[in-house]
Amino acid sequence: MSVEQFLALFTALSLAILTPGPAIIAAVQTAFAHGRERALPYALGLAVGASLWCIFALLGLAVVFRLHPALFAGMKIFGGLYLLWFAWGLWRASTQPLPDPASGTTKGFWGGIALNLSNPKPALFYAALILSIFPEKMGAPRQLVIYFVCLATELFWYALVATAMSTGPMRSRYFAAKFWIDRAAAAAMALLGLLLIIKH
Repeated sequence: MSVEQFLALFTALSLAILTPGPAIIAAVQTAFAHGRERALPYALGLAVGASLWCIFALLGLAVVFRLHPALFAGMKIFGGLYLLWFAWGLWRASTQPLPDPASGTTKGFWGGIALNLSNPKPALFYAALILSIFPEKMGAPRQLVIYFVCLATELFWYALVATAMSTGPMRSRYFAAKFWIDRAAAAAMALLGLLLIIKH
């Protein structure tokens, strides 16, 4: 992998991660509400879940989706419904006090993986990104390098967001406006879920 290819991959993937979407909204809201101790494992799960779509893209899942549009449509509907369910949980939580950080099962590492796997669109994004930067045929060693670069990028940004948003000043602002922040996050998540279901 050349330096130019590495920078192109890191930059494009970083912009995609930081563009407001279900995963980054969930990471921020979890950091606000529950602090770093619970937000960081969740964020790492989001990163690993996102990186799995890179593996699927390298293995050709995007081609399967193009050959079988009904499968892709079905996964989008399932993912959209999952996001709507997630949004409903956020909406209801906006009027409730925060649970004891030591108790409850809010999210967690596996919850992060589940959320990012609920949206199949990253498989197409990863396929387009990889093909545009690496148009030549690749062997397994090079695919492995690409995957680890993508995984490292995902881990870096999600961990940074979870850590930065769980600082004392950021959480104090959240506590002062918990109702509105939770409702806004729920509305954004619901909108993304609906778009995932209806958008072609």
